[in-house]
Amino acid sequence: MSVIFKEVKKNLGFGCMRLPMKNDEIDHEQLCEMVDTFLEAGFNYFDTAHGYINKRSEPAIREALVKRHDRSEFILTDKLSGPYFKTNEEIRPLFEKQLEICGVDYFDFYLMHAQNANSFKKFKECRAYETAFELKAEGKIKHVGLSFHDKSEVLDQILTEYPEIEVVQIQFNYVDYDDVNVQGKACYDVCRKHNKPILIMEPVKGGSLAGLPEKAKEELSKFGGSDASFAIRYAAGFDGVFMVLSGMSNTEQLNDNISFMADFKPLSDDEHKAIKNVVAILDELDAIKCTACGYCVDGCPSNIPIPSIFKCVNNSRRYTTFNGKEHYGFITGGTRGKASACIECGQCEDICPQKLPIIDLLKKAVAEFE
Repeated sequence: MSVIFKEVKKNLGFGCMRLPMKNDEIDHEQLCEMVDTFLEAGFNYFDTAHGYINKRSEPAIREALVKRHDRSEFILTDKLSGPYFKTNEEIRPLFEKQLEICGVDYFDFYLMHAQNANSFKKFKECRAYETAFELKAEGKIKHVGLSFHDKSEVLDQILTEYPEIEVVQIQFNYVDYDDVNVQGKACYDVCRKHNKPILIMEPVKGGSLAGLPEKAKEELSKFGGSDASFAIRYAAGFDGVFMVLSGMSNTEQLNDNISFMADFKPLSDDEHKAIKNVVAILDELDAIKCTACGYCVDGCPSNIPIPSIFKCVNNSRRYTTFNGKEHYGFITGGTRGKASACIECGQCEDICPQKLPIIDLLKKAVAEFE
């Protein structure tokens, strides 16, 4: 890691897509405490994007991090997201706006966000990659990379066409490693083929791997440590991985991560065997493999809280004490649509990074809860 990017101190990054919340607002006081603790523990990598938390992540980073710490103390990553530009001429103004919102003069890493076959076509047509490389030459970006959600052959195409890319962020965890849709291993192999340093997102699969069912917990409990610790250490232990992002929503999660990543040790052989047993147990449950990224919610004509519904389905299957119908009624109340409100337009399936058959899964939720 230190050889690849000397400015990055440790291999745990503060993911800012999920921040501490209070009354549906970002808990600024708790976030400041978390930022300070993170830096004091020797970590310095922060990751945000323009659309995170309904455009509230970047301003929160400015207030909690940038205004309160010297620029030399932290590494800041931001992203160029497709929904916020339509032409090449709109990219630079958007980039400058992001710098202003974050309160910085440059980004250490700037990623082409959520690349897949469709978004890559748009980024190419708008010369987004070329613009990012120009901004790097001007000193406004230190490193240009991409974040990726698609098949491995698409990633191979992008890295072949743009060998100047310096780093690749992929979804990678022990559940998605062999998943045919996410293709964790296949995308990892492409990164290694092109000799690209790897950033890991969703190591805990949207928090799913932090709260395992009892049978799975038993496999890991004999080693000590939280469920999340095994997931993060698993991802961080692969060759070529220089950073693992964790979306920490409270101080407890932060302190837990620091406890095992401050002096990082890869999983032992016995721990790897236990992880394989956990994967087998989870596969038996046939849970919906949703990471709650929220991309499917934006633009849903029926305002259906799809990730929350899927989480409700999963919890009903995994936990005997979970009242699925009661929780379903709560999450689909007010202006939010029930699963039965789906008009099958398909926009959610087009944008889903996990390639889930969302329409069919919503029908199953209707049968179970309505």
